[in-house]
Amino acid sequence: MSATVSPSWSYTLQLPQDPRAPGIARRMLRQVLDVHAMTGVLAAAELLTCELVTNAYLHSDAPYTLRLRAMAPARLRVSVWDANPYIPAPFAGPERPPSVLPSSERGRGLLLIRAYADRWGAYPLGSGGLYGEPGGKLLWAECGT
Repeated sequence: MSATVSPSWSYTLQLPQDPRAPGIARRMLRQVLDVHAMTGVLAAAELLTCELVTNAYLHSDAPYTLRLRAMAPARLRVSVWDANPYIPAPFAGPERPPSVLPSSERGRGLLLIRAYADRWGAYPLGSGGLYGEPGGKLLWAECGT
């Protein structure tokens, strides 16, 4: 007996406000990409996932949600919902990203996403968020081979 797997799939992982959550998210990502034979996007997807999840951990004070979704046979969308409604400048600003001072300790992660993702964006979410959560925002990024 074999199972039929749709070429279109998504996985959702709810993460607690815990410093170990980005590592857990990366392990899940590796497993999902391996199972779906998408290891060609692993390096970019791992960076995107780590930066989006870390941003949610650092800038929200509640649990957050990671979603991995196949957009095409070799294209992945990584999205993270969190309860903080603020959309950071690299996602909300003009096409030219803001500069980060060399002495800054923060601010590079979302700029890395803009550099490594094929596409990226953000959505403000009112009450009744995308996955049933109460408001906040959704940041997403896509990569492919």
